[in-house]
Amino acid sequence: MVSENSDAQDGEPTALALKILVAGGFGVGKTTLVGAVSEIRPLRTEELLSEAGQLVDDTDGVDQKVTTTVAMDFGRITIRSGLSLYLFGTPGQDRFWFLWDELSQGALGAVVLADTRRLEDCFPAVDYFEHRHIPFVVAVNCFAGARSYGAHDVSRALDLDQGTPVVLCDARDRDSGKEVLIRLVEYAGRMHTARLLDSVG
Repeated sequence: MVSENSDAQDGEPTALALKILVAGGFGVGKTTLVGAVSEIRPLRTEELLSEAGQLVDDTDGVDQKVTTTVAMDFGRITIRSGLSLYLFGTPGQDRFWFLWDELSQGALGAVVLADTRRLEDCFPAVDYFEHRHIPFVVAVNCFAGARSYGAHDVSRALDLDQGTPVVLCDARDRDSGKEVLIRLVEYAGRMHTARLLDSVG
């Protein structure tokens, strides 16, 4: 979580910037989501897929994908006056997971993108955030031609903790992505408040 102090003489409230992770499996739409919602030109660290990578990257179902994130994506969106989100898209492949611990430092919460055609690909991200008690929402990226499932079906298939939100979205659409982020901020706020009250109590 990052706070930005405004000039106290202005009499305006302190601006707040929150760190959000966007995670999920390979080719699920993380870079697309960050790019769609970001109000600044997003930073991308994409490289072309190579023949060597074919041995370790499962491109089944995303065979038209030609690039992959090798470090992170970065974008920013203002939710309302005084509240901005800094978005960090994580790489999806196992070999880049050493970056996750660094990226998750200070994060308010995370969006786990899911593709119902490859739902098992988001299990590692779900496990990662559950074990570290980082609030997250699962956002089902509704790809054309994919079988439609309801939020309850996805929650049950992923064996999510009770109350973990599941939302349907289109990662290409700014408004849809923004709604996912708002849902995450609201949920993470409730979780952090509950933990604070528990610790006081």
